[in-house]
Amino acid sequence: MHLSTHPTSYPTRYQEIAAKLEQELRQHYRCGDYLPAEQQLAARFEVNRHTLRRAIDQLVEKGWVQRRQGVGVLVLMRPFDYPLNAQARFSQNLLDQGSHPTSEKLLSVLRPASGHVADALGITEGENVIHLRTLRRVNGVALCLIDHYFADLTLWPTLQRFDSGSLHDFLREQTGIALRRSQTRISARRAQAKEC
Repeated sequence: MHLSTHPTSYPTRYQEIAAKLEQELRQHYRCGDYLPAEQQLAARFEVNRHTLRRAIDQLVEKGWVQRRQGVGVLVLMRPFDYPLNAQARFSQNLLDQGSHPTSEKLLSVLRPASGHVADALGITEGENVIHLRTLRRVNGVALCLIDHYFADLTLWPTLQRFDSGSLHDFLREQTGIALRRSQTRISARRAQAKEC
């Protein structure tokens, strides 16, 4: 008799439950909600609490939920898929995922390009660039600050009129220009109170 050491291609019961709960989190839950108690979920899925806990472990690993000792399982802001490519568009990408993204301009200035900005734009360090900073919210929750840099100074009068919404759509409507991402640099930290 030969016993295979390869894992089965069929999902286990706890994986099925995790997939079902993930689908429900996408459709019916908001950040700050709590899942029903373990006993209720175990009864609903007709499994023991150990199997249910393994399903919830998968959701914790994916960043969907967080266990709170003595309180329950807290729903976190759901993760978003955000492909980084030359045509990536923040607003459209999140709209396609069923979210409500908003954007507001925080800063619009002319400034000398730093070394890394100059390298990304293919200009000389110290040349003036347009620096536009936007605060992006998803479903009302502050998600990120985005710094946009433009080497084409003829856009300055137009960009001064931008206040909110999709920057891609604004520039396409105002100038006929379709933006192209040349470089992306991501850093993460906890938001400061003034940024929310």
